[in-house]
Amino acid sequence: MKRGLFPDRQKGRSKGDTCMRALITGGAGFIGSYLAEALLEKGDHVSIIDDLSTGSISNIEPLKKNPRFDYTIDTIMNIPLMAELVDGADHVYHLAATVGVRLIVESPVRTIETNIKGTEIVLELAAKKKKRTLVVSSSEVYGKSNKVPFNEEDDLVLGSTTRARWSYACSKAIDEFLALAYHREKNLPVVIARLFNTIGPRQTGAYGMVIPRFVSQALRGEPITVYGDGKQTRTFTDVNEVVWALRNLMDDAHIEQTGGEVFNIGGTGEISILDLAGKVKEITGSSSEIRFIPFDAAYDKNFEDMKRRVPDIEKARAIIGYNPKSSIDDILKRIAAHMKES
Repeated sequence: MKRGLFPDRQKGRSKGDTCMRALITGGAGFIGSYLAEALLEKGDHVSIIDDLSTGSISNIEPLKKNPRFDYTIDTIMNIPLMAELVDGADHVYHLAATVGVRLIVESPVRTIETNIKGTEIVLELAAKKKKRTLVVSSSEVYGKSNKVPFNEEDDLVLGSTTRARWSYACSKAIDEFLALAYHREKNLPVVIARLFNTIGPRQTGAYGMVIPRFVSQALRGEPITVYGDGKQTRTFTDVNEVVWALRNLMDDAHIEQTGGEVFNIGGTGEISILDLAGKVKEITGSSSEIRFIPFDAAYDKNFEDMKRRVPDIEKARAIIGYNPKSSIDDILKRIAAHMKES
């Protein structure tokens, strides 16, 4: 199902038109839909493609009335369609991927095929026309590394191939290798953004995302389920600040420095999952108990988790001025308010 591909592109741009035409794969997803909104507000033309496997049409519903917005409900594995979409774009933002710990553990084949084959298709098509491309990667690529904070040049420490948990990390690492290979060998202007835990309204907890699950449980008065002992720590980042970073990594003013590079995009405030559960309970005014569930009960007997996940963001700070300031409390309040209204 599709609705027009970049209207009037056959006519070319009018003289003096500086608006970009952006293609977002996974554009009906949580982050993709926020990126689409931001680019439209900037005045760009935006086309998205999403198979709705983890995205939702409701995320882009408010955008449909914008004449500069077009959407296609299909898979990025549809090469002829993707060729047309990429051909009509100036910038390609590749966000489509299998995401969420639960989905990764339950569907490792889908994880590997979607992430690797899909990225290969996007990069190959973008390289043919030298389309500026951003590939969204994940902090998962750092694997079981004990070095904190994680720096873009650090070694990747992945777990055993017998544990499906690491299939996602490995697939995203291959995506990065492939993107950088296209940059070096075929001169594709590509930049990689390694995202750490990104949160905000509209994020779903269906695939293991911790904060929407906690907030939903708290609002319903159900037990807040903490996996493991809750001592594992994370940093969380407002989706709007992440989108700001993605846009600026692709901006003309920075592309000479960002092209062919990898950037950590994440928050700076480290918090344990147990403390996070307590904070959610306090902010929502919930009487929910906090209940601990072993990882092997939540996922599978071979599941391994990362103890800490803290980014070094100095590279992004120095080149694009990335400086996330939103507090976890403020973001949680917005998420709770959104869930109450939904």
